[in-house]
Amino acid sequence: MIKFLLATLQLLYRIWFYILVSIPIVILFPILILLTSSERFYPQFFWVARNIWATIILYGMFFIPTVRRQEPLEKGKSYMLVANHTSMMDIMMMLKVSKNPFVFVGKQELAKIPLFGFFYKRVCILVDRSSPQSRTLVYKRAQRRLNQGLSICIFPEGGVPDDSSIVLDSFKDGAFKLAIAHQIPIVPVTFLDNKKRFSYEFFSGSPGRMRAVVMPFIKTQNMDVKHSETLKQSTRSLILSALQKRNSK
Repeated sequence: MIKFLLATLQLLYRIWFYILVSIPIVILFPILILLTSSERFYPQFFWVARNIWATIILYGMFFIPTVRRQEPLEKGKSYMLVANHTSMMDIMMMLKVSKNPFVFVGKQELAKIPLFGFFYKRVCILVDRSSPQSRTLVYKRAQRRLNQGLSICIFPEGGVPDDSSIVLDSFKDGAFKLAIAHQIPIVPVTFLDNKKRFSYEFFSGSPGRMRAVVMPFIKTQNMDVKHSETLKQSTRSLILSALQKRNSK
């Protein structure tokens, strides 16, 4: 009986999440259409996504989001933000991490989600990971956005592992090669509670604190492509260390 009640509450909690995702989009639909009609309006779109959409979802789900920064993000500077990826809340928490406008690089399958997917494909850089041509196009689009003074956010695991026991999957190369090419810092971000609070398992989730830690930046000055593997592994080690430290408490 208790298990049935818990499953029912988690089902309702999951449905409530989708309602919270949709309501601001419906209410702000005309504004969002305007702000996604041209790339020059992207900073304004980002402000709405960060301060209205993400805020409504996080607090509406009764999460307590906190961001601890070991190094500040400078206004007007471009960065490569990378983080562990275990939850649908990762997008909302990443929006809380940075006031500097950034563009997500994400899988094209999310564009199929009703309503959310309509705007997702208009503002994000979509990648088909099975297509080498798609990866090349992503690289070019990311370069253009960086040249516009924006930052880029990539979840370098390339997706959420099917095995939920994996603490941190191996990283793909793209984010690190791009950061080196543009000589921009890597900003490692660790989401400590997202998986526990709202994983991709349907019958899961609970209110509570949701912490993000912005770790010391990794500079890419004087690096070239041959350093990308070392950069990738050192970034992964930082994030993994923070996750393991959390698990040991």
